[in-house]
Amino acid sequence: MKNYAEDIDEQDELFEHHRIVADKGQVPYRIDKFLMDRLPNVTRNKVQQGIKDGFVLVNGEAIKPNYKVHPGDEIVVALPEPPRDTEVVAENIPLNIVFEDDHLMIVNKEAGMVVHPAYNNWSGTLVNALTYHFQNLPTMQNNEGRPGLVHRIDKDTSGLLVIAKSEKAMAGLAKQFFDHSIERTYYALVWGEPNEEMGTIDVNLGRSEKDRRVTVAIEDGSRGRHAVTHYKILKKLRYVTLIQCNLETGRTHQIRAHMKHLGHPLFNDATYGGDKVLKGTQFSKYKSFVDNCFKIMPRQALHAKSLGFVHPVTGKFEQFNSELPEDFKAVLEKWEHYVQHN
Repeated sequence: MKNYAEDIDEQDELFEHHRIVADKGQVPYRIDKFLMDRLPNVTRNKVQQGIKDGFVLVNGEAIKPNYKVHPGDEIVVALPEPPRDTEVVAENIPLNIVFEDDHLMIVNKEAGMVVHPAYNNWSGTLVNALTYHFQNLPTMQNNEGRPGLVHRIDKDTSGLLVIAKSEKAMAGLAKQFFDHSIERTYYALVWGEPNEEMGTIDVNLGRSEKDRRVTVAIEDGSRGRHAVTHYKILKKLRYVTLIQCNLETGRTHQIRAHMKHLGHPLFNDATYGGDKVLKGTQFSKYKSFVDNCFKIMPRQALHAKSLGFVHPVTGKFEQFNSELPEDFKAVLEKWEHYVQHN
């Protein structure tokens, strides 16, 4: 169990993140004092330690504590947040439960809901809801404060999650995730059209050194963590393509980062550059059409469509499927209509 908790990955460190651009009239000023003036509730010692540990970058580069800020400098700060009490506040938030027995349940998470409490999201999460509706959910070792969780999906990704209700279920599910034997299928709408009808992306992923909120592909395998995504084309819609992705591993933003690496960012994925027109014409009518699609689906076009695993108690293979949410279906219909009539 301990090894799995470490491999659950999705890079659980919590960071206070700030981006500051120095004014054009900025006079040379020590970086620690500069940040002290601009960051709320931060000590000089914390700033200096963050600089020494490489959590403060200026123009994408690590700097020394005596660095002097110059006009136009872009400063990115990612300071580790102090530990917080792991007690979770129960909140009466409705859950869309598609299956439940004495040992586990399958939840269909809507886009916009954070899975567990973390920096800037201490309430309104799936775990807050689980704590209200269920008592004594098991907690994985080294994963305190996240009862029932054996995996996660991003805040703005919709779809299926399995929740463990018993220790036996948690152990069995954790082992399957660790062994990469869980079947996880996602639907994604991406910009452009992949060259191959189906393929495998086997490229390490790790945090960006310039922005720790972003996951980047590391082709030479010198760092990062092993990540494998299998994909196939489901529907070609001229400038965008609906694809199916199956995960072997479960890294932070895996599909989003892998598809960006392939040259096909997810539609309206602001973090990975998909929130602007990347393919298509220059006509204003087309740009308006894309903007309308963005408004209908103001998030990355990614949905956790299905889950398949061996029930850890009955030993029976179970398969669960979910419908695409309304915003995803509406955007697909608009693209289908566009292809037919333009």
